[in-house]
Amino acid sequence: MSATTLQLIIPIAGVAAVLFALYLARDVLSRDKGPQAMQDVADMIREGADAFVRRQYSTIAGLAIIGAVVIGAVITFVETKDVADVPELAGLPIGIMTAVAFLVGAGCSMLSGIIGMTISVRSNVRTAAAARRSLVEAVQVAMRGGAVSGFLVVALSLLGVWGIFTAYQAIVGGVTVDKAPFVIVGFGFGASFVALFAQLGGGIYTKAADVGSDLVGKVEAGIPEDDPRNAGVIADLVGDNVGDCAGRGADLFESTAAENIGAMILGVSVFAIARLADWPNPEAWIFFPLVVRAFGLLATIVAMYFIRGSETENPMNILNRGYWVTTILSVVGLLITTNVMMGTGSAVGANNIPTWVWFFGCGIVGLATSVAFVYITQYYTAGTFRPVREIAEASKTGPATNIISGTAVGFETTFVTAISIGIALLASHWLGTQAHLVNKDGHDVGGIFGTAVATMGMLMTTAYVLAMDTFGPITDNAGGVAEFSRSEAGAREITDRLDTVGNTTKALTKGYAIASASLAAFLLFSAYIDKVNLIQTNRGGPLLTAVNLADVGVFVAALIGAMLAYFFSSLAIRAVGKTAQSIILEVRRQFREMPGIMDYTQRPDYARVVDITTRAALREMVAPGLVAVATPIVVGLLLGYQAVAGMLMVGTIAGVLLATTLNNGGGAWDNAKKYIESGNLKDDNGVVIGKKTPAHAAAVVGDTVGDPFKDTAGPSLHVLVKLLATITLVLAPLFIR
Repeated sequence: MSATTLQLIIPIAGVAAVLFALYLARDVLSRDKGPQAMQDVADMIREGADAFVRRQYSTIAGLAIIGAVVIGAVITFVETKDVADVPELAGLPIGIMTAVAFLVGAGCSMLSGIIGMTISVRSNVRTAAAARRSLVEAVQVAMRGGAVSGFLVVALSLLGVWGIFTAYQAIVGGVTVDKAPFVIVGFGFGASFVALFAQLGGGIYTKAADVGSDLVGKVEAGIPEDDPRNAGVIADLVGDNVGDCAGRGADLFESTAAENIGAMILGVSVFAIARLADWPNPEAWIFFPLVVRAFGLLATIVAMYFIRGSETENPMNILNRGYWVTTILSVVGLLITTNVMMGTGSAVGANNIPTWVWFFGCGIVGLATSVAFVYITQYYTAGTFRPVREIAEASKTGPATNIISGTAVGFETTFVTAISIGIALLASHWLGTQAHLVNKDGHDVGGIFGTAVATMGMLMTTAYVLAMDTFGPITDNAGGVAEFSRSEAGAREITDRLDTVGNTTKALTKGYAIASASLAAFLLFSAYIDKVNLIQTNRGGPLLTAVNLADVGVFVAALIGAMLAYFFSSLAIRAVGKTAQSIILEVRRQFREMPGIMDYTQRPDYARVVDITTRAALREMVAPGLVAVATPIVVGLLLGYQAVAGMLMVGTIAGVLLATTLNNGGGAWDNAKKYIESGNLKDDNGVVIGKKTPAHAAAVVGDTVGDPFKDTAGPSLHVLVKLLATITLVLAPLFIR
C-alpha cells in the first residue's frame, strides 16, 4: 500500500463514522421510552434545551460573522504584501479565504454542539426506562447515545479540515500542498471562537441551575435531588445537556481541528526535507495527522461492540473495556500509518533504526499519555480511591473542612499532571530527534514533529472519550427523569450508580482535554514560530529562533498571559454565582408563595426558572469571551510578535495547571457527595452517615463550590489555551512591525 492510497482512508473513515453514528442513533431512538410520566419529563427537558441552544447559537453566529469580516479585512490589509513574492500564493484573496475558513470552522463547531445536545436529550428517557430492567442495558443505551455525539463531532472535524484543505488546493487553485496548511488556519480559529462561547454559555447555565437547585432543594427544603417539587430541577436537567453535551462537543471539535492544523503546519518542515532528499510521497508528512485520526475513528467503531458485562459489575469497568479495545486497535493503526507514510526505505535515524520506528514510538507516547490521564483522573475523582474518601471524611466536621480538603485535592492534582505532561513532551521530543530530520539550515525538526505525532496519537481515542463524557449527562438526566416521575426504587438505584460513574467520566474527559491541550499548546506554539518565520523570510527580517524572557516586553506579556487564566476564570465563576443567586431567590419565592408545592397540590413554575437561567447565561458569557479574544490581540499590537510568544508559553502553563485544579477538585467534591449519598460513609461506631445529615449538607455545599470550577471555568480554560494559539497563528502578520 502506498502513502497516497492510504490517504483515501480519511474520507472513508469520516463517512463510515457518520453512517455508524446514524445507526447508533436509530438504535437508541427505537428503544422503549418508558411510561408516560417519564416521557412528559423528558419532553420538558428537551424543549428547554432546544430553546436555549437556539438563542445561544443565534448570538454566537452573529459574533462569528462579525469576527469573520474583521479577520478578512485585517488579513487582506496586512498579509497581502507578505505573500506577494510567494508564487503559490501571489494574487490569491488570502483574507477572504481565511474568513471563509473561519466561518466553515465556526459552522462545523456549532453543528457539533447542536448534534451532541440533540441526541443526549433523547437518550435520557430511554436510559431511565432501560434502568427499570437492567443495569447493562442502561449502560449500553447511555453509551450509544453518547457515541453518536463522539463519532459525529470527530468525523465532522476530520472531514472539515480535510475538505477545506482539499478545496483550497483544487478549487481556488495555486495553493500547493505545503502552503495550504497556512491558509486554512482560520478553520481552527473559527472552531475555537465558537467553542469558547458555547462552553461559557452552557457552563454558566448548567452550574447556576445546579447550584441554585441543590442549595434550596436539598439543603434548605430537605427534599431529594431532582424532586419535582423543586422549581429549579428542570433548568438543572436542561443544563446537563447544554453544558456537558453541546459545550463539550464544541470543545473537543475545536481541539481536534486546531491540533490537526498545527500538526500539518509542522509537517511542512518535514515535507521540505523529504522533497530535497527525493523521498517518495513527501506530502505524506502533511497528511499523516489526518490519517492517524481516521484509524482512531475505525478503532472506536469496533470498540462499541465490546461494551458489555454483568449486572453486578462496576459500570466503570464496562466502559474501560471498550476504551482498552480502542487503544489497542489504535496502536495497530498507528503502526500501519507510520510504516507506510514514513517508511521511506533509505531514511534511517540513530543506530540505523528506520525513521518511521522512532515516530511510531512518539505516537505510543501519546497513547500512553491518554491512558495515564484516564486513570489519573479516575484516581482523583472516583469514590473508590483516597482523595474522594478524604473529602467525605472531612464533611463530618462541616462545610469548612470539606472545602479545605477539596481545595487541597485540587492543588495536589497539578503535581502528577505536570510530571506526566513533562515526561510525554520530553520522551516524544527525544524520540523525534533520533529520526535525524535536519533541514537545509541545519536545524533538527524531528523533535518538534515528534511532539506533534504524540499529540495525534493521543487524539486517536477522542471519539470514545467524548462518548464517555456524554454518557455522564445522559445518566444524570436519566436519574432526574426516574426521580421526577417517581419511578420504582430499583430504577433509581441503577441510575444513581450510573450517575456516579458519569461524574467520573465527565471529569476524565476534562483531564483528557487538558492533557491534549498541553501537548497541542506546544505544537501550536511551534506552528506560530513557523508562521512568523515564513513571514519574516518573505519580508527579509530576522527569524524567531528563541523567546527571551529576560526581555522586558516578553516578560510583561508572559505575566499578562498567566493573569489572563485567573482573571478569565474569575469572570466565569462570578457569572455562575450571580445567575445562581437569581435562581435561589426565585425557587425560594415559589416555595414561599405556593405552599401547595410541598404536598404536590401545586405545580412549580419550571418555565420561569428556565427563562431566568437562559437570559442570564447568554448575558454573562459575553464579558469573559471578549476578554479572552481581545487580550492576545492587544498584547500583539502593543508589544510585538516576540512578546506574544512569551504570553503563549506562560499563559498555557498557567491555564493548564489552573484547569487541572478546577476540574479535578470539582469532580472530587461532586463524588464525595455521591459517596455519602450511597451510604459509604460511617461514623466511629460503624453507623452509616447518609442523606439528611450534617455531613451530607456539608458535602452538598462543597459540591456547589466545585460546580462552577469543574463545569464552567475549568473546561473553558481548555478552550482558552488553544484559542490563544489559534488567534495568534491567524493574526501573526498583524503583530510583526
